[in-house]
Amino acid sequence: MAVVHMILQGKGGVGKSMVSVLLYQSLLRLGHKVHGIDTDPVNATLAGFKQLAVTRLDIMRDDNIDVRMFDALIEKICEMPEDSHVIIDNGASAFVAFGGYLRENEAISLLHDNGHKVYLHTVVTGGQAIVDTTQGLKVLATSFPSAPLVVWLNSYFGDILMDGKGFTSFKIYEEHEKQIHSIITIPTGNSNTLGQDLQELYAKRQTFQAALDSSQSLAVRSRLHRYFSQVVTAVQVAQLTA
Repeated sequence: MAVVHMILQGKGGVGKSMVSVLLYQSLLRLGHKVHGIDTDPVNATLAGFKQLAVTRLDIMRDDNIDVRMFDALIEKICEMPEDSHVIIDNGASAFVAFGGYLRENEAISLLHDNGHKVYLHTVVTGGQAIVDTTQGLKVLATSFPSAPLVVWLNSYFGDILMDGKGFTSFKIYEEHEKQIHSIITIPTGNSNTLGQDLQELYAKRQTFQAALDSSQSLAVRSRLHRYFSQVVTAVQVAQLTA
């Protein structure tokens, strides 16, 4: 039985693929068997990390789901080793089509009936995208009312506040609190130090372990180590198990 993590968000550029990369590496650090499947038709960020085991699968054809490729995705999940974690990074441009196909074909129920656990992950950000990202969360919550949701809070673009209140006071949270399995807050730091370190890390498609084993300065490696440790702890606390 595999634990399946689908990373879904209709708003692009909010850190969805970053979440996929962070989740993959955190689960790996926690001792789990992990495999990634990148279905993003535009920006295959997860597949760009060559140190990670990721399969690229193009499930879109002319803005619609390629039925055969989607069937191949389900088969790929079912072939995963016992007790492994599967991370599916889906592109923002495919959010509506992917979600619609999941719902119409009861794909989550199909996976569940075959012994797999499915978590739907999404990102909520601060700043201008806060309305769009909370709307993306609402779409998932209402479309898949029985699926456990994992919300990643990304304050890179600004504080995640509405009317001066934090996420757990948002209407969307109050309406779907029982469905939200966990909330993971992405750590923040000084944009001139840690922020620059992370930008360079992601630009090179380099894993944290590779960076820590590199010849970069001790200060950079120390900052990355602290950041990654915080992420791993947050993922562990979220209890993303079968």
